[in-house]
Amino acid sequence: MITLEDVIQNKEVEALIQGAQKQLDGLGYTEHSHRHISIVSQRAGGILETLGFPKRTIELAKIAGYLHDIGNCVNRVDHAHSGAILAYNILKDMGMPVEERTEIMMAIGNHDENTGTAVSDISAALILADKSDVHRDRVLKQNLSTFDIHDKVNYAVTDADLTIDSKEKRIVLKLTIDTKICPVLDYFEIFMDRTMMSKYAAKYLNIWFELLINNTRLL
Repeated sequence: MITLEDVIQNKEVEALIQGAQKQLDGLGYTEHSHRHISIVSQRAGGILETLGFPKRTIELAKIAGYLHDIGNCVNRVDHAHSGAILAYNILKDMGMPVEERTEIMMAIGNHDENTGTAVSDISAALILADKSDVHRDRVLKQNLSTFDIHDKVNYAVTDADLTIDSKEKRIVLKLTIDTKICPVLDYFEIFMDRTMMSKYAAKYLNIWFELLINNTRLL
């Protein structure tokens, strides 16, 4: 069976990850490379593990998380769709069964808030993992004066923690935002669609999504 480690060691995957970040650097986007995909991979798997899903489903969620942004190597626009097709073909060449690579393709193809939604357990876990990675470490620009609102919101988040309680059927995204950099309202202006997507993804998994900012429950 193809594992996450096999995918990490794949040279084609590595080239696409590097190419994707090169293109996003040119566009001035936040970090979508090894830091981000590793966090998303582990969070997606961790969510399903905490909820008691089978080991193989957990592994597929980790693989989907690691591959979810390779479509940025093609173009930022529709990166979820192009990334899904790229991932499907790479996993096919690696020998993954069609049923498994189809699940991963579905998850990657539905992780963007503009075009996707939770359509499976793996896709729901991927959405929650991806949308919860808001942090100043994702801002690559060095000059604060060049920050756009996306940069400011990410840079203002000094701590982000995603926890899940299987007994209480609840997943909580807890953020600490430095309001000297940007007001909390800016977070909702930028990330409302992502927040609602996360809420629906949690509902798909039969759990409740909560958002805490600076120890205040906002959702």
